Amino acid sequence: MTNPNSTPHRFVAGAIDLGEVKSRAEARQQAAQSPNGIPAVVVVTRDNVEAEVLLRSQQVPVIVLLGTARSPESEQLKADFSQLAKASQKSFIFAYVDADSTPDIAQMFGIQGLPTVVALAAGRPLANFEGGQPLDALKQWTDAVVKAVAGQLEGLAHDQEEDASDPRFDAATDALNNGDFESAIAVYESILAQEPKNQMALQARDNARLLARLNTARGDVDPIAAADADPHDVDLAFAAADAEIAAGVPEAAFDRLISMVKGRDEVRARLLELFALFDPTDARVIAARGKMASALF
Repeated sequence: MTNPNSTPHRFVAGAIDLGEVKSRAEARQQAAQSPNGIPAVVVVTRDNVEAEVLLRSQQVPVIVLLGTARSPESEQLKADFSQLAKASQKSFIFAYVDADSTPDIAQMFGIQGLPTVVALAAGRPLANFEGGQPLDALKQWTDAVVKAVAGQLEGLAHDQEEDASDPRFDAATDALNNGDFESAIAVYESILAQEPKNQMALQARDNARLLARLNTARGDVDPIAAADADPHDVDLAFAAADAEIAAGVPEAAFDRLISMVKGRDEVRARLLELFALFDPTDARVIAARGKMASALF
């Protein structure tokens, strides 16, 4: 398992999949059984991945299991995490991704094997591990995840219904669900043209840019190893930094780019974009900004 303080795209249209239909039915049933419409356990579908995983993680940590019914380890993790989530008083949400019926969602996480567990907070990976773990270890791990972000997320209101969303974001949501990152970015840009300081649109745009870059990355090349082998290549450094952000080690991404920022405006711009993915009070961002200032001046 990775420590919660460190961690671990494409949606495609296709024929009707019975597994996906089943997942959607389960998701509706779970929501109906929850008194405030926010279940402790969700089955992730193409329709709810943004709301129940990415946006929900702005409120509480979301523990995502990318699994398969073909794996006994995966099925045991699913049962154990469900048990822990239901007993947690929604200090975290457990989200199950069936990699067989929704492989496109599984691909978003860039996983190498099944089962894989990823903890998300504020839309970003916080910690991850691959393979089975005993229930006691899972309890300790989830407790550590919750503790790591204590006081940093919005939290769930006990009687909250789903907040009314800004309808301007609907087109971007549809585009993301179809893997059309460029269209989503265009929607966010149009919002920012009217409201340059709209923080939700700024962060959503930069996240979509990151997803777009990760989506086009070559799957047969280790971007970090490639950049380490040629430390002066800016494009390789950009790809490696994206991979490190996705893996939950932003400090490595920041340090990589800071080492080559002097005299390179494009590197400075990319650093600022990556900083914007995080809370400005995040200690890692504050430290990296200080290092960047020292490198520049």
